[in-house]
Amino acid sequence: MPTTPGGTPLRAATISLPRPPTHDSRQAPFIRSHPDSPSRTRGIRNGTPQRERKPAECSHRNGAAMVTAGVPRTRARPEELWPAGVDDGFAAWFTDRAAATSCQVTRVPLDRLRGWSFDPATGDLKHDSGRFFVIEGLHIRSTYGAVDEWYQPVINQPEIGILGMLVKMVDGVPHCLIQAKAEPGNSRMLQLSPTVQATRSNYTRVHRGARTRYLEYFVNPGTGRVLVDVLQSEQGSWFLRKRNRNMVVLVGDDVPASDQHRWVALHELRRLLRVDGLVNMDARTVLSCLPPTFFPGSRGEPLDEDVAGALIRSVRGWGPVRHDDRSVLSWFTRSKCRHELTAERVPLRGLPGWRYRPQEIVREDGRHFSVVGVDVRMDNREVTRWNQPLLYPHGRGVVAFLVKRIDDVAHLLVQARFQAGLIDAMEMGPTVQCVPQSQPGPLPPFVDQVLTAPPQRVLFDALLAEEGGRFYHTENRYMVVEAGDDVPSEEPEGFRWVTVHQLSMLLRHGYYLNVEARSLLACIHALW
Repeated sequence: MPTTPGGTPLRAATISLPRPPTHDSRQAPFIRSHPDSPSRTRGIRNGTPQRERKPAECSHRNGAAMVTAGVPRTRARPEELWPAGVDDGFAAWFTDRAAATSCQVTRVPLDRLRGWSFDPATGDLKHDSGRFFVIEGLHIRSTYGAVDEWYQPVINQPEIGILGMLVKMVDGVPHCLIQAKAEPGNSRMLQLSPTVQATRSNYTRVHRGARTRYLEYFVNPGTGRVLVDVLQSEQGSWFLRKRNRNMVVLVGDDVPASDQHRWVALHELRRLLRVDGLVNMDARTVLSCLPPTFFPGSRGEPLDEDVAGALIRSVRGWGPVRHDDRSVLSWFTRSKCRHELTAERVPLRGLPGWRYRPQEIVREDGRHFSVVGVDVRMDNREVTRWNQPLLYPHGRGVVAFLVKRIDDVAHLLVQARFQAGLIDAMEMGPTVQCVPQSQPGPLPPFVDQVLTAPPQRVLFDALLAEEGGRFYHTENRYMVVEAGDDVPSEEPEGFRWVTVHQLSMLLRHGYYLNVEARSLLACIHALW
């Protein structure tokens, strides 16, 4: 969240999805947007390969060094900045917002953060108001995974924030009111966020800044029809029991968009999920909670029933399932009981295995992440300058679903995953969720099948950012990969094949799918 504190085995077969159908001659083919992927596609216009452009980036300072990059200040034609298929009006709006937004982030020592201080008794890093969040220590013991005991800093943010998206129907087509929003941890300045993305401290104006636009639609009953209203977790490895209120509200009247907001058709927003670093984590988790009926196939376009049809059936809940809902829930409950995990809050000062340096708090072996401080100057925010700490992960993670067609219905392989900061310790996660270079032992199951899959089996591949309001330059490689013959229908313990519809039904309730799985679920809707 941002802040300004500063049964019987069924027949199995593989699935291969084609490029998404086009709406017109300008629409981009399927964009596989990870730069290291051999399957990367940059888009074709009039038979000519097009060079992809990055969204705008922030200016970041580290001591005396400063690196800048991004959209030019001079006006450029939208078609020069975006892959084919992106609406010219959206491209022009986003380019204008980048040119109108000033953002400077400077790394500063933790003990020089204005408005923050180390608690004299515990060493915890706190805001002077007592609000926003605290960086404190956590002692974990677990019978799950390769390491049975460790210590780490963690973000304790007990407030429940709002991630709210306004939706309206235009000629029967759902449109979302999205926001071009900059965050201090973003490596690329502007991202697409929900209509409202605010912590309780922010929208109650603890910072004494400007009010949060459109907040009334999410806090006042009767201002619209509530389609989604559910508490969901955030990153369980870095937050302590953090949760946000994910909301979607359907409005009937013509709600005007501010300069920083724009109404975008849902099918276009789905397409934009394929662009590296563009749609932020908060928008992805809200999109994942939308009812499946909001994700029809592309209008008026034929679908190959042998391939994409399997995914449509998975989304809509048509056809047989590998495990019925009762079996999935029983497996999930049984998985929770197979292991023990305790997480005890401890002082940050003297945290075993960690050392304090003027610029950061870092593990002695340099793995996993560090805690750094930043001074932020940013216009178009409720407060235009503030200081805050951020978690800085060391290494890029891989977050992936394996997908297999079972009796002509696409199934995803989920895992029952413990994370120390989750409220109930375990939620369903993607098939693969790890930072390979930080693994203490052998790589987790299925990593090789994901990373060595041939290009034709990679259905989705993009670098997507995590929460820039709490994490510094944090991007993970999000992938959806067709399972090969080396991945059987019989699952190992801790894994289950489930359909997209089954997961969507679980998302009516909180704490079943972790935020990484929810992000990937939103991306799956961009596959047709």
